[in-house]
Amino acid sequence: MDLLTSLGDIFGDFIDPKKRVFAGYLALSVVLALLWLVWADRMGARAALARIFDRRVLFSKSSFADAKIFVINRLISLVISPYLLSQLAIATALYFWLHGQSVIPHGGFDTLPVALIVALFSVTMFVVDDLSKYLVHRWMHRFPLLWAIHKVHHSATTMTPVTVYRVHPLEGVLYGLRSAVAQGSTLSLFYFLFGDAVSLYTVLGVNALVFFFHITGSNLRHSHIEIRYWRWLEHILISPAQHQLHHSIAKRHYDKNFGVALAVWDWLFGSLHLSEKEKSEPLEFGLEGRDGRYEADLKVIYFEPFREMGRILRRRARRGAGLFKRGKSHSPAE
Repeated sequence: MDLLTSLGDIFGDFIDPKKRVFAGYLALSVVLALLWLVWADRMGARAALARIFDRRVLFSKSSFADAKIFVINRLISLVISPYLLSQLAIATALYFWLHGQSVIPHGGFDTLPVALIVALFSVTMFVVDDLSKYLVHRWMHRFPLLWAIHKVHHSATTMTPVTVYRVHPLEGVLYGLRSAVAQGSTLSLFYFLFGDAVSLYTVLGVNALVFFFHITGSNLRHSHIEIRYWRWLEHILISPAQHQLHHSIAKRHYDKNFGVALAVWDWLFGSLHLSEKEKSEPLEFGLEGRDGRYEADLKVIYFEPFREMGRILRRRARRGAGLFKRGKSHSPAE
């Protein structure tokens, strides 16, 4: 029983609809990929299936490293999660702070129709969460200390849905804090303004908008299946092909498409790159030069970021520069 519980703790994301790699979402992604390859790329069904389950991708050194990192990071997460600042703690602190001020009225909007309150909360939670992901992701590329951590994710030379978990534990902590701040602050503000009517429109316990994001192929963003949207839609939503461009080592793709679900942030802040139907050469993923060691060497993946951050801090100390002073724009190939 203890073994089953431990396995459930480690691999529970595959049976949890709140997680991107939920088995149902993965199955739908296979269906979407098959339909795309047959309809858009004019493949036969057998060739399309062979493309989806390409052994060169699924059984590459990079993919095996993704699987190992997934297990190791889940074990680390189980140990440190109880000690991290939680969404509830932030929501509670902000809620009590709001009660101590007199500018924003408590319960000032609780007479609105419940359906409208629920819709507003569902949309706001989704938008705030997505914007915070965009900002943190962009900072990860912009600042040397953060790029030292984030390059672990960009070291994948082949991508599968599990690649979303290919992150250094420090990045996992930062994104956990991001989530706690973004969602906790939104939650407390809505409860303060709208009272007990606050709730989410959910499907399988998931925000309906997040559920829609997952059933429309969120897992294909980390894959070799280049699903493109209409050009106008790629100004609003990030297509799988657009996120694959973000992982490309081609210089024209550096620092583009930081968005997770919404492309609006990239459009507004000048980092949008639409998908490319005609390419002179296939996309290549990963890191170039000496950083190529990150592809599958777990010692490098877990310990080199600490060494690199140490070197950055020593250089900054000698120059008297701030820890997060902007350097040149960072990219997967640097």
